[in-house]
Amino acid sequence: MVKIGKCLALAFALILGLGSDADAQQLAKQQFGAKSNASAHRPAPFGSYAKGCIAGAEQLPETGPTWQAMRLSRNRNWGHPEAIDFVKDLSAFAAKQPGWKGLYIGDISQPRGGPMLSGHRSHQMGLDIDIWMLPPSQLNLSRNQRENISSISLRRAQGAYVNNNWSKAHHNIIKEAAKDKRTARIFVFPGAKVKMCNDEKGNRRWLRKVRPWWGHHYHFHVRLNCPRGARGCVEQDPPPRGDGCADAQQWVNNILNPPPPQPRDPNAPAAKPRRELRVADLPQQCAGVLASR
Repeated sequence: MVKIGKCLALAFALILGLGSDADAQQLAKQQFGAKSNASAHRPAPFGSYAKGCIAGAEQLPETGPTWQAMRLSRNRNWGHPEAIDFVKDLSAFAAKQPGWKGLYIGDISQPRGGPMLSGHRSHQMGLDIDIWMLPPSQLNLSRNQRENISSISLRRAQGAYVNNNWSKAHHNIIKEAAKDKRTARIFVFPGAKVKMCNDEKGNRRWLRKVRPWWGHHYHFHVRLNCPRGARGCVEQDPPPRGDGCADAQQWVNNILNPPPPQPRDPNAPAAKPRRELRVADLPQQCAGVLASR
């Protein structure tokens, strides 16, 4: 059945104009990374967050009333229309926080999604959004400034705690993002999750969506649910029940007191390097997304 599925995917790619079996077997990141514009389709995500693509993506304007897209040379300010609307809504909320004029937006997705030439394994369906921790003091940065300015880190002690850059506004903005029904998960470093758990005195249900993960101290990562009616989109499993605060505290405990390394079985086979995705590995609709002019 697996071989049949791969053959069908290859045939679909050839019919839609990828050109040859060799084209379909090329690394997906090379083909998707070469596209500078969206496909001529209705907006639709296909596959999963780390193995998919997006048809008919919308480009986030480089500058808006309450946001700026950063690192424009990457051409990763494309996403599903729901992601673009989410950025506009959350940035308008952020602009109401003391000292914030809005949001600086990092990577969303490539024009047609898919694997990237560098960086993320996710961000493939236009439903993942990186939002900088740096409070924007101005929203008229030039393209050159956006290439060279950096965000700020909020972590201390390798992510066990927040540092002095953390503010109530960070709490409020992440909370607002988590309360949005479109949001599936938010990834942030463990110390930030524990800090929010300790500080939240109201309804704690939103905390369930905030998940500790390595890195994510220069930005937080919002992952949106599959849009309604998107049949080709695969949802991530929902977060475990509860507010997740005990789990985040365990992450912090492990940072402060790392468990002893487990001895390696000398007879165990060496781990194989992760194979790069090829076009034929992606949902068959992605061949059509690539072939569109």
